[in-house]
Amino acid sequence: MYHIVKRGMDFLLSLVGLLVCSPLLLALMLLIRADSKGAPVFRQQRVGRYGTLFEIYKLRTMRESAPHDVATSALADAGAHITRLGRFLRKTSLDELPQLVNVLRGDMSLVGPRPLVPGEGTIHEERMACGAYDVRPGITGWAQVNGRDKVNAGKKAQMDGFYAQRVSFAMDMRIILKSAVYVLTGRGIQEGARAPSDEAAAGDAQAAEETISL
Repeated sequence: MYHIVKRGMDFLLSLVGLLVCSPLLLALMLLIRADSKGAPVFRQQRVGRYGTLFEIYKLRTMRESAPHDVATSALADAGAHITRLGRFLRKTSLDELPQLVNVLRGDMSLVGPRPLVPGEGTIHEERMACGAYDVRPGITGWAQVNGRDKVNAGKKAQMDGFYAQRVSFAMDMRIILKSAVYVLTGRGIQEGARAPSDEAAAGDAQAAEETISL
């Protein structure tokens, strides 16, 4: 039943969010065009619910010369591709605002596992095995508030599966509140291919499971 309620909330909140944020989005798109060459909105194929592909929308934060279908975490020199304005947009997560369109269309939810690029290796098999693809991907998720970029892909998959098996209104509200803290403090941001050690990641994953209270 909550999945039906969740979809209704996603639709209403994303519609209101787009209406409220439209002036900000327009201003940011104009600034992006002035800051660097290229379209202000970046489109990319991502893996969604049940492993189906969809096109995600983001404010462009990288130069046109950057690899298009490669995850930022896989780039050893990610910082060299990010624009001046892009650094600010990524730090504040404002680059994710266009994904409200994806939520409105039903491709995504406000809360759920972050959608991956199709070519991100065996991580898709891990996600499928733990049930992470049983729910819609989200703008923010359980892994994003428990380490974000500083947790390796395998542990993120485990956290995403953990969320998919326990999704509830209380858990979603907890994630949204923690996401606000992460955005305001800039916690967990790490650009490029600098994966943490398995030991550190395991500690983060264990802490994530221990901190939830429903």
